[in-house]
Amino acid sequence: MVRIGISVEGPTEERFVKMVLEPYLAAKGIYMTPISMGGDVNVERAKNELKKIANNFDFVTTLYDFYGFKKRLGNETKEELEQRLIDSVHAGVKPRLIPYVQMYEFEGLLFSCPESMARGLNDSDVLQWCQDVLSEFNGNPEAINNSVETAPSKRLLKHTKYRKTTHGPNIAEEMGIPKIREMCLGFHEWLCKIESLAK
Repeated sequence: MVRIGISVEGPTEERFVKMVLEPYLAAKGIYMTPISMGGDVNVERAKNELKKIANNFDFVTTLYDFYGFKKRLGNETKEELEQRLIDSVHAGVKPRLIPYVQMYEFEGLLFSCPESMARGLNDSDVLQWCQDVLSEFNGNPEAINNSVETAPSKRLLKHTKYRKTTHGPNIAEEMGIPKIREMCLGFHEWLCKIESLAK
């Protein structure tokens, strides 16, 4: 049995972990507990949060949105940001940390399956719209872009009746982790690292 504390950005991610990710990983002997940062994520806050929770778990990880990450340095990439998280944490936390920053935000994952999104939102018109967005980004949900107008959540709020905390985890549950892994390489690679801890 492996116990992992996961520092998440807010209530949507917390609910996603509890409803969808935790049951999926529990079947593999990995027990994940989400702790919400309540937004306003930056390296300094994350460093303090990870130190605080590390003593209660075998390992710690993160689920923060790249788009919402505050105080990024210039053109800092996802990989550079994750490395900065590792470099910043307390020496005792460092070997037990698997940092993960989601491109560009959690809602990108929801574009993995247009059919599930349409069912989750109970709106058949969403199917074609979601397929069109996905096509625009060559079928890669994690490439749906980082801007005030066109980030995944902004698209959903503009074109659908999406309610973040309710619909987000429900849609993810509808599509299932295997489908998200198939479509989202960054998310898949993170879970491979998590799963390797149980071996």
